[in-house]
Amino acid sequence: MVVHSLRIPWRLIILASLMLVTVLWSGCYPSNPQSTFDPAGRIAREQLTLFQIIFWTAAFVFVVVEGALIYAVFRFRKKAGQQPLPKQTHGNTPLEVTWTIIPALILVVIAVPTITTIFAQADAPEGEVVRVKAVAHQWWWEFNYPEVGVTTANELHIPINKPITLQLTSQDVIHSFWIPKLAGKTDMIPTRTNAMWFEAEEPGLFYGQCAEFCGTAHALMRFRVIAQSQAEFDAWVAAQQAPPAAPMAREFGLKGCTVCHTVNGPDAEGVQERRMDGFRQGQPQFPAPNLTHFATRDTLAAGLLERSDDNLRRWIQDPGEVKPGNRMGELAGAYHNANQSLSDADVAALVAYLQSLK
Repeated sequence: MVVHSLRIPWRLIILASLMLVTVLWSGCYPSNPQSTFDPAGRIAREQLTLFQIIFWTAAFVFVVVEGALIYAVFRFRKKAGQQPLPKQTHGNTPLEVTWTIIPALILVVIAVPTITTIFAQADAPEGEVVRVKAVAHQWWWEFNYPEVGVTTANELHIPINKPITLQLTSQDVIHSFWIPKLAGKTDMIPTRTNAMWFEAEEPGLFYGQCAEFCGTAHALMRFRVIAQSQAEFDAWVAAQQAPPAAPMAREFGLKGCTVCHTVNGPDAEGVQERRMDGFRQGQPQFPAPNLTHFATRDTLAAGLLERSDDNLRRWIQDPGEVKPGNRMGELAGAYHNANQSLSDADVAALVAYLQSLK
């Protein structure tokens, strides 16, 4: 029986390697909306600098070690006609001491900037800051500005060039708060509050998402950060503090929307705030996004859909089809099965009402 060895042409190996490097490198392209290689704030920039130090140190070690290995394989391979084995040796004290000391020194080189960066980013700078309480839910985000009495969902407005301090917690399971261009990841854990801070140095729209697998709709748990000038931020806060211009639609109350949602104002039931008070006291609750100024947001369903009449209609009629596993689909379905289902006229009235909440 003759066994033929598999010989792969060098050109094919080189071509495949180049294609692999191209694919991997494309994931690091700075213009990607969630690239960590295009920092827009101090925290993200310092974290990128630390990453580059560690990466290039590791790359240097890899090249040296693999280069020595490849050299040894070719330099000391068995040659044709070579009969006796090379002299066998065991142990080399100078070499063993060397390859113990050098990695230790490399770790020290990495440890110094790592520790200094961690300590430098531990606490927000002193002075005026914007404080936000962020609560993660399956699968959406609640943002509360306690100092100005504003609560919103899935869109975090911040002023530029001012530290933003966040208190992070979760209403259900472990989530992770991540805005790649502004700051690294921080876990959000039920019954515990973690803290982080960041600062945007330029106005713009930055994308965030949950970075910890949290269930069925984990990949659809997105949010946006809108960084704007101080004047624009102050105007946004003032608009959020005002009650909506439109009175509450009859359908919004009769069809059970206020069981979970809040729309602030003189005719609002404020159910969500009461539920959140109960949750903070240890009672299990199922709050939903505050809709007070829903029509000022660009998206719905935690950044999954652009806000439009058609998308809003789809979401109201069958949220489970748009975003599998979400609680609105479960709770609304149970309510409407037990009571009265939504007619086309009901849906149209709800769409019109929500689009008027500015």
